[in-house]
Amino acid sequence: MTNRAHWENVYQTKAVDEVSWYRPHLDVSLELIGHATPDRGSAVIDVGGGEATLVDDLVARGYNDVTVLDISQAAIGVAQGRLGDSAASVRWIAGDITTVELEAARYDVWHDRAVFHFLTRAGDRAAYVRQVARAVKLGGHVIVATFGPDGPEKCSGLDVVRYDAENLHGEFGPRFRLLDSVTELHETPWGAPQQFMYCLCRVE
Repeated sequence: MTNRAHWENVYQTKAVDEVSWYRPHLDVSLELIGHATPDRGSAVIDVGGGEATLVDDLVARGYNDVTVLDISQAAIGVAQGRLGDSAASVRWIAGDITTVELEAARYDVWHDRAVFHFLTRAGDRAAYVRQVARAVKLGGHVIVATFGPDGPEKCSGLDVVRYDAENLHGEFGPRFRLLDSVTELHETPWGAPQQFMYCLCRVE
């Protein structure tokens, strides 16, 4: 099964609140985005946004240049349906983040909760970092969250890479200045704890 087929199957067979990473609101992400840019006109991309409610909360808070990218068209469809008429104000991209073509210097904030840790091959991680370096404006901010050192070793049947703040920042390199890191103990819909590690960087 291809990567795309895997995720289409996940989102076509499970309800929104039946996946382990589900939260009603991504509070840590919202706080970090607000810290990165109080300007509601800033361009924000949510990578792997899928069915997540981050886009709903960003739109509700007045952010008017939001892009959601996900490998699964089914996931995007769920989010669009939930937003209703407001979905028209969001740019939607169905594609693989390691290969999709993104506009250069387009975004002020890059947000990714739980995509990067699925990139178990060094080449895919390097491709991802190149995408970030190309798509985020100089002085823009990058927020990436992965499973922390005590997080799961697998998710959705796939292997993942776990990171502490130093190792996660190290994947991105010196162009990305680490401003903050946050550890979150996420509780799955069935009550299991999962450790997430967030890094906030500025592109320099």
